[in-house]
Amino acid sequence: MKNAEIIVGLDIGTTKIAVIVGRKNEFGKIEIIGYGKVPSIGVKRGVVSNIENTVQSIKEAVAEASQKSGVEIQYVNVGIAGQHIKSLQHRGSMIRNQTDTEISQQDIDTLCNSMYNLNMSPGEEILEVVPQEFSVDGEHGIRQPKGMSGSSLDANFHIIIGQTAAAKNIYKCVRRAGLEIVELILEPIASTEAVLSDEEKEAGVVLVDVGGGTSDIAIFHEGIIRHITVIPLGGEIITDDIKEGCSIIKKHAEELKIKFGSALASENKEEEIVAIPGLRGRPPKEISLRNLANIIQARMEEIIEHIYYEIKSSGYEKKLIGGIVLTGGGAQMKHVAQLAEFVTGMDTRIGYPNEHLANNVAAEMASPMFATSIGLVIVGSERYERERKKMKELEPDEEGVENDPKKKKQKEKKVTDKTREGKKFTEIFLERIKNWFEEENE
Repeated sequence: MKNAEIIVGLDIGTTKIAVIVGRKNEFGKIEIIGYGKVPSIGVKRGVVSNIENTVQSIKEAVAEASQKSGVEIQYVNVGIAGQHIKSLQHRGSMIRNQTDTEISQQDIDTLCNSMYNLNMSPGEEILEVVPQEFSVDGEHGIRQPKGMSGSSLDANFHIIIGQTAAAKNIYKCVRRAGLEIVELILEPIASTEAVLSDEEKEAGVVLVDVGGGTSDIAIFHEGIIRHITVIPLGGEIITDDIKEGCSIIKKHAEELKIKFGSALASENKEEEIVAIPGLRGRPPKEISLRNLANIIQARMEEIIEHIYYEIKSSGYEKKLIGGIVLTGGGAQMKHVAQLAEFVTGMDTRIGYPNEHLANNVAAEMASPMFATSIGLVIVGSERYERERKKMKELEPDEEGVENDPKKKKQKEKKVTDKTREGKKFTEIFLERIKNWFEEENE
């Protein structure tokens, strides 16, 4: 086993920090070599709120994953999320100077890169630009204009925006934990890679990752991401409601939610009672499971209504044949899919990442809770394969390439084009964050 082939995903969440060490096997499935999971005590609603606590949690999760896998972890693919992530639609256009030549990848890249010059609010950065569809000389609905002829090239873009400070804090925590970031990956994108099929993306589907502090929403139609947003509501607010409603401590409220929680009160009988240990010699406290479910259902309905509002606001509500796919820790709640169907009227299923996992993986890893973490490994693995392909391009596999300056130049140009074509803006954004960090420490 070569360390170069091993991919590590680091999910810095509100309730947990998870580290997964994995690699793709010969069948294209992810083998989990080791993993670590610890409570997250320095993150609120997906954003770092305490640097020292977050660094300590990352170190603990990495140590656990390293011990289980036998791999010394140094490079990680890190997810970025939080309620600061938002998206907007924009249209860009360009006039080509050489109208007698075919549209090249460079023309497409030039148009895409021009989107990064849009004026953002102070403290915001464009994380990713996703082309939706192109137009050539007024001809609309073109998915891939490369090789076509035309004087004007236009495109509709989906632009994903985030806060610079949030990314800087993530980078600072990871570096202080003694790690290097290979790539910053949007967590909603990572989750989709883990639980959605290409057919669902083509048909139209909403992915909802219900985490501890936030719920990530990503809408796909015709295989393209059309809308992405994060709402500041998740499983933690349900725990707080149980704590207040049942007058118990947060630890017991979380345990109640996980073991006995249900999103539909009608599925519980009045006489079902669970006893909670009393505090310091006090008698046990009895909690009705019907009352518990009433508390959970009220808050879960609110979260789903927020999600449905985002779906309607996107304009794709009537085009989503695939309905809703719920994943994340919050998707483990009993009857949550039925409640989502009742509130939205849309088909709903729970998204498990087991389709991408090898057969010998621990059953715990197939939980929706690890969808983002496994998605980070999948996206990181795809990036590794992309890089390896580019490196192969550099090899002098053509006869006489090293001795012939003309052939060598053609080879180098080919590699440059491949690099430009494959590079994501999140990588460029990460380079800027690295430079900022180095300047601060000088």
